[in-house]
Amino acid sequence: MTSPLGTALPAIRDRDYLLDRSGVIFKVIGDAHLATHWLGYVKYYPDSRGDRTLFGQTYRQNTVVSKAFGILADRPECYVYSPAVGCVITGVPREDVITHYSCRRALAALHQSPELLDGSPVSKDLAAIVAWVVDAGATDVIGVTGSFLVGVCNARSDIDLVCYGSRGYEAAQALFAERSLIQPYEGDAQTQLYIRRAKYMTGSSFDALMRQEARKLQGLTTGAGAHINCEPLRADGDRALAGVIAQEVGAISVLARVTDHTEGLATPAVYGIAVDTVIGSTIDEADVFARRITQMRSYLGAYTGAFREGDVVYLSGRLVHVHGPDQDSTFGIELTPWSAAESFLANLTR
Repeated sequence: MTSPLGTALPAIRDRDYLLDRSGVIFKVIGDAHLATHWLGYVKYYPDSRGDRTLFGQTYRQNTVVSKAFGILADRPECYVYSPAVGCVITGVPREDVITHYSCRRALAALHQSPELLDGSPVSKDLAAIVAWVVDAGATDVIGVTGSFLVGVCNARSDIDLVCYGSRGYEAAQALFAERSLIQPYEGDAQTQLYIRRAKYMTGSSFDALMRQEARKLQGLTTGAGAHINCEPLRADGDRALAGVIAQEVGAISVLARVTDHTEGLATPAVYGIAVDTVIGSTIDEADVFARRITQMRSYLGAYTGAFREGDVVYLSGRLVHVHGPDQDSTFGIELTPWSAAESFLANLTR
C-alpha cells in the first residue's frame, strides 16, 4: 500500500493524513499528541457504499468528526482520552501507521509530477494554484490537504489548502486575492456558501453568517468553479498550547464579546472572550462560572479567523477548566465536537 504522495514518517503536522494497517485514513487534529497515539478522526475508509477508489478498493469519505466513533466501533484501541481537548476522542495507534501524507510534501509532489492529477477541470485549477505557490516561494508554508492529498479526488472535489504561521497566512492572503485563480463568494454565489455552512451552523442569519465567512480564506476557482479554502495552522515550533490541559465541567450556552482575536487566526483557535449573558447550562451557579470564562477554543477549522475583537457571539459548547505550565487557571468554552450529541456552535450575532 504505497503512494507517490505518501512518505515515511518525518514530522507530523496538524491536518496531515495517516494510513493505518487496516486501510483507514485518519486526518490528524492538532499538534498535541499522546505517546501511544496520533490524534485525529477517520476521513476515508474502505466501504462498498463509497464513491472513491484507492489501492484498488472502494472508499467512503467521512465529513463528521463524531461519526468516527461508529466507524471504529470494532477498534476500541482507537478511543483515547486527550488531556488537551478534555474528552475521549479518536486516534490511530502509532505502531499501526504505515504511511504519512504530508500536506507540504503533497504540494511539492503535485508540482514535480503533475501526472498525479487526473486532468479534470478542478485538477487543472489546482495545478495553476500550485504553480503560483511555487513561483511565490511559499512551498514551505502552504500545503495541500483533503482528497488531493491522498489521491482520492474526483471531478466534484473541493480544493483544501493549509498555510503555516504568519508568513504562510500572508502568502495565502495574496493567493486568494489573485482573481485570475480564485473568485470570492459574491452575489448569487453567497447562497451556495450559505447552504454549505448553514447545515453545520444552525440558527445563524444569512447576513451574519456571510459576514463571519467572509473573513476566511475561501472562494471559487475560476476554471471549474470549485470551492477552495485554506486553513491557517500554527507555525512549526509554536508551543503556545503545549502542555495545556482542559478538564470538562459541563455544557453551557452564552452570549459573549470577543476581547482578543490574535490567537484565533490559526488552528487550534483560542479567542479571548467576556461573557455577557448565560442562556443555558448543565451546571448550577452558572453565573459564577461565567465571570471566570475567558476563552473559546476550537481544534477544528470552522471558527478559525471567523471573529474579531468587539464581536458579540452566541456560543454553545463544553465548559472546560483550562490550565497549563505557562498560563493561569481559567475556564473556557470548547467547540471541538468529538463527544457532542448535538453541534457545538459559535455564531456571530452583530
